Amino acid sequence: MTSDPKLPLGQDEVWMDKALRVAERGQGTTAENPCVGCVIVSPDNRLIAAAHTAKGGRPHAEQQALLMAGSDAHGATAYVTLEPCSHLGKTPPCARALVATGIKRVVIAALDRDERVSGKGAQMLRDAGVEVVEGVLKNQAEYQLRGFLHRMKTGRPFVMLKMAMSQDEKIAAAVGQETPITGPLFKQRVHLLRAKADAVLVGAGTYRTDNPSLTCRLSGMENRSPTRVIMGGKDLKLQQNDIHFAGAIDLNIMLESLGTTGINLLLVEGGAKIARSFIEADLVDEAIIATAPTTIGKQGVSAFAGLPVSHIAASDKFICQSTEQIGQDVVKHYLRDRSVH
Repeated sequence: MTSDPKLPLGQDEVWMDKALRVAERGQGTTAENPCVGCVIVSPDNRLIAAAHTAKGGRPHAEQQALLMAGSDAHGATAYVTLEPCSHLGKTPPCARALVATGIKRVVIAALDRDERVSGKGAQMLRDAGVEVVEGVLKNQAEYQLRGFLHRMKTGRPFVMLKMAMSQDEKIAAAVGQETPITGPLFKQRVHLLRAKADAVLVGAGTYRTDNPSLTCRLSGMENRSPTRVIMGGKDLKLQQNDIHFAGAIDLNIMLESLGTTGINLLLVEGGAKIARSFIEADLVDEAIIATAPTTIGKQGVSAFAGLPVSHIAASDKFICQSTEQIGQDVVKHYLRDRSVH
């Protein structure tokens, strides 16, 4: 069951939308675990409790919401953005906890791709007599959880490429010269992307030239900065938690290595050669491309090291999700078309 956006939202869709908005607050803070949202609603359609996965990944959203609800959970409906876990890990199974508290009905947006769960959580609930509804706002949930779901399927992080360029597809006036391109509003958007990512990657050249902090500097969100990943180079002045890949490492191997550390969503910020290498290796899952109303000229540095932006914009592998004016800049959002192989 997938909600048709043209139809009025029903009760289940309204509450699942609430659960998704709750989950949004914790994105990028839950380590290797997905940031799940859980909303518990009374039989007379009142909100009882709402929670998302805690910082660091535990406790899970369902367990926190059930604790808030207390005895009011009995006979209520739980809306969860991802299938409740069914395995015993560092915490008891959430599916079992939902059963134990007398939840009557569980509405699930997306099924878990973790092989330890993958349908088993929903089945555990059904076996205990709990009514289960699956697929409510499934597409929205799977997008929000795309990093975790992708890593469960492939073993690699979901790769989001961000690029800011001039109208003539340049990112700097000259090699080694830091050149402001986009306006302050898009820069704020970049900080929000960082807050929701688990790691942000740049090449050693960009690292040396720009000395970027790669942190989130939005007010109140400073503690949500991602892990920094630097590719190439040597004798770099790295910080304690930085991840460094030296030499000509294969991108697939690098991504698999990051996947084993629990990184779900990787934001690739630069530079031009790094961006081109990810595109040519067919490893970009999503692209955010901002174009400023300026022209730099032929002497400038090409955004994708000579590869035209049409390699993404006109590719049948990507679908343009939106075109947005953010301040002075035009921002296009591309998402990989998973139906194209």
